[in-house]
Amino acid sequence: MQPEIRKIVTFDEEVLIEGYRKAERPWRMFAVAAVVTNPWAGRFVEDLRPEILAYGPILGQELTDRMIALAGSGEAIEAYGKAAVVGLDGEVEHASGLIHTLHFGNIFRQAVDAKSYLSFTNTRGPANTPIMVPLMDKNDAGRRSHYLTLQFAIPDAPRADEIVVVLGGATSGRPHHRIGDRYQDLKDLGHDVDNPASV
Repeated sequence: MQPEIRKIVTFDEEVLIEGYRKAERPWRMFAVAAVVTNPWAGRFVEDLRPEILAYGPILGQELTDRMIALAGSGEAIEAYGKAAVVGLDGEVEHASGLIHTLHFGNIFRQAVDAKSYLSFTNTRGPANTPIMVPLMDKNDAGRRSHYLTLQFAIPDAPRADEIVVVLGGATSGRPHHRIGDRYQDLKDLGHDVDNPASV
């Protein structure tokens, strides 16, 4: 059992000027999306696990390989995330099933040597639905400079019987970051950030 992939779409953007000021280095965000036939479309299936186990590693490896190629190395990716959009003949559970499994996400996580969980969205919609991929620092969940959202759309996907499965990444945080990190707020509220029990 293998996923039927209709096409693979790559999104890549570099922001050179942000907030009327030149970025010290280009702010680069990119994603790779696989448009796959939904094996559960149009019917209720009690046990999704066989397809999850079969599809997860294949999609995870294919998308991860392409993400690493886009970045040049796993080390170059500082922020990461994942998303899925299911077509109208499917359930949000179907989108969730393909990305919320260690058989999918751990391939990307290990390739970029990350500690943080992969932030995510899973939604349903027609072709050209906005695909929103939330990103966060791969090692530090409190680093707000790397709280990013990558957005793009595929004009002909997902069809009603498809799922779009996506990995996203960034090689830096926002240029000119100046809102501070979560740890400053915790200090302001009187927490000892060096003592996890106080948080």
